[in-house]
Amino acid sequence: MPPLKWLCPLIIGGAAAASAHAGPLTFDEAVARADQSAPAVQAANLRVRAALAAAPAAGQLPDPRLSFGLENAPVSGPMAGRMNADEMTMARVGVMQELPNRAKRQARSAVAQAGVGAAQASRDQEALEARLGAALAWLDLHYARRRLSALADVEASLEPLWKTLPARLAAGSARPGETVEADQWRAELADQRSELRAAEARARAELARWVGDPAAEAEGPPPAFAIDGAALAAGMERHPALREAAAERVRAEAELAAARADKRPDWAVEAAYQRRDPAFGDMVSVGVTVSLPLFAKRRQDPVVAGRVSDLAAARAQTEAARLELEARLKSELADYDARRERLGRAREALLPLARKRADLEVASYAAGSTGLAEVLMAFDSLADAKLDEIAREAELARVAARLALTYGTPAP
Repeated sequence: MPPLKWLCPLIIGGAAAASAHAGPLTFDEAVARADQSAPAVQAANLRVRAALAAAPAAGQLPDPRLSFGLENAPVSGPMAGRMNADEMTMARVGVMQELPNRAKRQARSAVAQAGVGAAQASRDQEALEARLGAALAWLDLHYARRRLSALADVEASLEPLWKTLPARLAAGSARPGETVEADQWRAELADQRSELRAAEARARAELARWVGDPAAEAEGPPPAFAIDGAALAAGMERHPALREAAAERVRAEAELAAARADKRPDWAVEAAYQRRDPAFGDMVSVGVTVSLPLFAKRRQDPVVAGRVSDLAAARAQTEAARLELEARLKSELADYDARRERLGRAREALLPLARKRADLEVASYAAGSTGLAEVLMAFDSLADAKLDEIAREAELARVAARLALTYGTPAP
């Protein structure tokens, strides 16, 4: 594994390289780019690396201790202050190794491994949010441009009418006020165009946020998601939120085991070498120390009780996360079905009727049986119907993308 000081330039360089490839992105390319270059995902990857790097140390023995000392030095009597006068005076150097009980070491290692699992699940959650953010931004940009194009088509379809208006005014078959009505309608279209351009700019900025490309563009058609409610429900266990909750439960279990292990004695062994005056000879000492958890009711038991509650809370949180995901999935599937029906009505009824009305009003206007105001109203309705049809398609695509990416996320 490369040192951390090497990782940061690599990550920054990778992000810069991703930004250098400016240009149009397909939907799949945008999602993949966000999965790789989103800063939140990179930060989560580093947290996983940190947890993996630290985990092996959790179950190791503590560092040994080196001790120095002077023993049995006289401080009173005829030999006071004379370090070489008493045969019991000696300099000591020793080494002590603490030996926590095996259950405690295993529990500490399990806590560290649970931290790795939690970091990995958190990383997967960040990656999911990045993919979903890029997907929705791509769709918003695609459909904003579609709405702008539809508005331009409606405006272009009235160009022949604008060209004939001066002749009709000269012939007396059109009212002078109709020119004002035409200008008003053009101004209203300009307002709609401004709003759509602002929506396009917002979507492009959001896409740039996720893919790291300030000049990102949406290219190609949106994907045709195949939404299968049963398959999505079956794959829900792979969702990062559930795996993150499961990792927290495993961590709580390990911390409970560590608290219970504190009720067992710990050991320590020590060896020391004592140097005395050469006339008396040197000495060696060895010893064993054992901790005595005699007051568990006041020390260890309250901690164990707290960890038991933490574990119960983690299990409840896991169940709450599962119920939340199940409810959200059912709600979004119902939303998907409703939006699909609304899109069908727009395509099969509302848009064809608006187009037919506009055609009839143009024919009546050409025959001199209706005024320009009626024609403009019909085309205003046609523009609204076209924009509404595209908006409904965009809403359906957003819901489908959220379902496919959120619940159809492949297992890492």
